[in-house]
Amino acid sequence: MKGQRRVRLWIMKSIIVAGCVSLVLAGGNSQLAFATSVNTDHVELEKADLSSSPASTIEDNSFQLSSTEFYSEYMEKHKDEPFPTSEIVLGADKVSELTGEDSEIITDFEGKTGKSVKTGEKSSVTWTFEVADPGLYQLETSYYPIEGKSSAIERSVLIDGKLPFQEAAFIQMDRVWGNVKDEPQQDNRGNDLRPQQQEKPVWQTTLFKDSNGYYEEPFTFYFSKGKHTLTLTSQREPVVISEIRLLHEELPPEYTTYAAEYKDQVQRTPDDVSIELQAEKASAKSSPTLYPLMDRSSPAVEPYSPSVSKINTIGGYNWRIPGQWIEWNVEVPEEGMYELAFKAKQNFSRGVYSTRKIMINGEVPFQEMNRVSFRYKSSYAMQVMGDETPYLYHLKKGTNVIRMEVSLGEFASLIREVQESLTELNAMYRKILMITGTAPDEVRDYRLSERVPNILDVFASESERLKAVGKRLRELSDEKGDQDALLKTMALQLDEMIEDPDTIPRRLSAYKTNTGGLGTWLQQTREQPLEIDAIYVTSPGKKVSEKGMGWFARTWHEIVTFFYSFFIDYDQIGNAATDNTQKTITVWIGSGRDQANTIKAMIDETFTPESGIQVNLKLVPMNSLLPATLSGEGPDVAMQMGNDVPVNYAMRKAAADLSQFDDFNEVKQQFRESAMVPYTFEDGVYALPETQTFNMLFYRKDVLEELGLQIPQTWEEVGSLLTVLDKNHMDFGLPLVTQPQYPGENVPPNSVYSMLLFQGGGEFYRDGSKESNLDSKIGMEAFKQWTEFYTDYKLEREYDFANRFRTGEMPIGIADYTTYNQLTVFAPEIRGMWGFTMIPGTVQADGSTDHTVASGGSGVLMLEDAADKQAAWEYMKWWTSEETQVKFGREMEGLMGAAARYPTANIAALEKLPWPVEDYENLQKQMEWVRGIPEVPGGYFTGRHLINAFYRSVDGKIEPREALMDYVQYIQDEIRVKRNEFGLPE
Repeated sequence: MKGQRRVRLWIMKSIIVAGCVSLVLAGGNSQLAFATSVNTDHVELEKADLSSSPASTIEDNSFQLSSTEFYSEYMEKHKDEPFPTSEIVLGADKVSELTGEDSEIITDFEGKTGKSVKTGEKSSVTWTFEVADPGLYQLETSYYPIEGKSSAIERSVLIDGKLPFQEAAFIQMDRVWGNVKDEPQQDNRGNDLRPQQQEKPVWQTTLFKDSNGYYEEPFTFYFSKGKHTLTLTSQREPVVISEIRLLHEELPPEYTTYAAEYKDQVQRTPDDVSIELQAEKASAKSSPTLYPLMDRSSPAVEPYSPSVSKINTIGGYNWRIPGQWIEWNVEVPEEGMYELAFKAKQNFSRGVYSTRKIMINGEVPFQEMNRVSFRYKSSYAMQVMGDETPYLYHLKKGTNVIRMEVSLGEFASLIREVQESLTELNAMYRKILMITGTAPDEVRDYRLSERVPNILDVFASESERLKAVGKRLRELSDEKGDQDALLKTMALQLDEMIEDPDTIPRRLSAYKTNTGGLGTWLQQTREQPLEIDAIYVTSPGKKVSEKGMGWFARTWHEIVTFFYSFFIDYDQIGNAATDNTQKTITVWIGSGRDQANTIKAMIDETFTPESGIQVNLKLVPMNSLLPATLSGEGPDVAMQMGNDVPVNYAMRKAAADLSQFDDFNEVKQQFRESAMVPYTFEDGVYALPETQTFNMLFYRKDVLEELGLQIPQTWEEVGSLLTVLDKNHMDFGLPLVTQPQYPGENVPPNSVYSMLLFQGGGEFYRDGSKESNLDSKIGMEAFKQWTEFYTDYKLEREYDFANRFRTGEMPIGIADYTTYNQLTVFAPEIRGMWGFTMIPGTVQADGSTDHTVASGGSGVLMLEDAADKQAAWEYMKWWTSEETQVKFGREMEGLMGAAARYPTANIAALEKLPWPVEDYENLQKQMEWVRGIPEVPGGYFTGRHLINAFYRSVDGKIEPREALMDYVQYIQDEIRVKRNEFGLPE
C-alpha cells in the first residue's frame, strides 16, 4: 500500500511539474497551457485555446474535407429517398455564373451542335435549375477534353454552394489516348520500340463516380423540391462541357434475363467464327500508362521471340488503378451471339484476384459483367467468360467496341471499411499521443480509458469491423494467403488493449506500426493488375488454341533464352550507331531502364532525324565514370550528374566549358540563375541543369484545424507553433541531418542551415570563393538558430516524414518538394487533407519577409575529351529544351504514375507538367526565392564539417560559435590546399 501511495504521489507531482513547465514555455499565457487537476482520480486534457494568438486559425481557401461527411454517411441519411424517373438537362442556357480565365460559352464545338461551356484550369461554372420531383439523382456529363497538361480532368461538385460529401471534391473525367503509329517501330537490332502515346480527344459521356473506386455504382445526389444550384469547381485541367443531366440509370439485367431476350439470335449466329484480336492493338485507353508491353517471359504470347523484344501484350502492373480502361474494336461478320475469351496473366496478387468490368458498345450487357474475376496464375491462361457454361454476348454486324475497366468489385466495400477504420484509428492515435507523447512512461498510469472519451468503444467497434473484413476476404480467396494477416494483427492488438487498458501506452509503438501497415494494405489491395495477350470472339462451342502454354514449350523457351543471353548487349539502349559517315556521340545515363528507354525513343524519334547525329545511349553505373574518364574510355556526355560533379571535373580539366559556344547565353535563359550556380566556376560553366529541387512546407489541414493553428509565415511563428505541438506531443519536421554513407562522400550543406544563412543575408564563401564565410556574424547566428531547434525544442533528427505525416504525428514539416509525389501515391487516405506552401521566412529590417531556400538537383555535362563537342552540345541543348523536357516529364508520369512527376529545371517546361493549379501556384511562389549553392575547390569540406560542428554543439554541449569556429578552420585549410593543387590564385 505504501508503495502504491508513493507511486501515486510521484505521478501527481509529475503532473504538477509538467503544468508549471507548460506555463513557463507559454510565456505565462495560461491559454497555451494544458489544464491539469491535482486530483489523481480525474485528469483531463483540454484543447489549447489560441484565440488571442496570431496563430489561431488555419487559413486555407480549399474545401475543409475534415468537416464534411463521407459518402456512406451521406447515403445513410438519404437512404429512404426515392429515385425519380424524370430527367433534368442542364445546358449552357442554364449557366448562371461562369468565372476564371479561358472560360466562356462557345457554339458548335468539335461536331457538337449548340452551345457548350468551356472552363479553364482555374475556373468555376454554376447552373441554376428547378427540381419538381425530389429524390436521389445521378449526374451524367457530356464533355470534350481540350488540350491541357495530359492528366485526367478533375472537378469538385458543389450542391447549393456546399460540398455534399468528401468524395465529391475529386470527380475525375478521363482523357482518351492511343498509339501514335498503328504498327510498332523497330531499332536497328530488331527490337520493337515502345509505341509513343498521344491524346485522341473525342466527346465522351460519363457518370460522376468515386475516383478511388471504393463505390462500384455512380454517386447519387439528393435534391429537394425547389430551386437549386450545381457548381463545378476546377481542380486540374481545362474541359468543354455540353450539358449535365440529372437522372437515374437502370441496372443491367441478370444473365438469364439477357440470354432470354436474345435467344433467337443464337440460331442465326455463324458456327465457324473464330476471331483472335491481339490485345496490344487497343483502339483507345484512359491513360498514357496503358501502352503496349514487351513480354519475353513466356512462349504463349504472340508475336513471340526468344532473342529480341516484341510488342505483344498490354496492361500489366500499369493497369491496376480503379477506373482505368482499355478499348478494342472487333469486326464481326454477322450479327449474333458469340463467346468471349481472354488469354491473360494475373501473377501479381497471390491469394486474391483482379476484377474487371466489361462493357460492349458502351453498355454493361448483364450484371455478371460488373465483376469479372481473374484469379492468380503464374503464367498465361485462357479464361472463357462463363467458364464451363460460357456466356453468349450479342454483337452487331461490323465494328463492336469491347471495353475492360479496372474495378474493385467485391473488394470495394471491404477496402472502404478498412479506410474508414484507419481514419478512426489514426484519429484515436493522435488523441492518445496528445496525452502520452511518442515515448510513454511505462510505469505511469495515464488513465487513457477515462481521459480519452469512448476509446474502448472505438477499439471494440474497429476490432469487430476488421474481423468481419478479414472473414469476408478469406471467403473471396480461393487459396491460402496472407492478405488478411495484418487485419488479424490489428484486431488482436485492439482486443488486448480493450482487455487491459493500462497496457495501451506500452503498445503505442506497435499500434502506430500496425496502422501504418493498414495504410500500405489499402494501397496494395486497391491495385488490380492484369496483363492481356489476346482476346477471342468465337461462335458458340468453338475451341480456341492454347499454343505455348504447355510444359515442353515453357522448358524449351528457358533453354533458348539462356543461350541468347550470351550474345545480347543489355547495356545498349535502342539503336546502335553503325553508319560511320554520320556524326555519333556516346551518352551515359545512370537511372532506371524505363527512363533510358524513354529517352532513347525520343532521341530516335526527334533528335537524330532533325540533327543527323546518332546517339549511343548506354545504361551505366555512374560511379564508373571517373575510372572510365581517366582511362580514356568515358562518354562524350554524362547525364543526371549530382551538383558537385561538374565543377570537380572542371578543376581537373575533365569537363568542357559550355560558355564557349556562341548560343550559350541564349540557352541558359531557360533556367533560373540559381540552377546555374553549382555548375559555374571561375569564368566557365560546366553543365546544364536537368532537375532542380528545393524545400517546401508540408502541412496537415485537418490536424492544424483541430489544434486551432495557422500555417507559420516566419520562424518566430514556428517557435509559437512548436510550443503548441510540444504540448500535444506532436513534432515539426526539419530535413534530416544527413551523414556520409561512405568515407569521402560529398555531403551538401544542410538545407535548413542554408535557408537560414541566405535569409539572413549571408553567403557560403567570400573573396571570390577563396574563403569560407561561415565564420561571419550572419553565419554564426544562422548556425546558432539551427542548433537551437534541437537543443531548445528537442526536434528529432531521424524520422520517417511520410509515415509520421500520414498518421498526423508530425502534422507539419519541411521537406523536398518531390515529397509531394510520394504522398500522393503513398497516402491516399489523407487525400485533400494536406497541402504545401512556402517555407517560413526571416523578417527583414524593412518589415518584409525573406523566404529564400537553397536548391539541389542534377545536370548534364560534356567531357573535355568528347570527340565532337559541337555534336555533344547539340544533344545537350535538345535534351534540356522546353519541348523535350515537357515530353519526357509527361512520358515518365504516364509510364510510372504521379510518383514519377519530373522536377525539371526548365522554367517553361515545369509550368506545363500536370500539377494541380493551387499546388503549382504555391510551388511558383517558392521558386522566386530559390538560390543555388556554389561549388568551390575543397567545398566538399563545407557540408561535411557543418555536420561535425552540429553534432559537437548539440551532442557535445559545446557553445555553437565555438563548435563552428573550430571546423571552419578545417574548411579554410582545405580550400587553400585545393586552390594550390589546381594552380588557382589565393
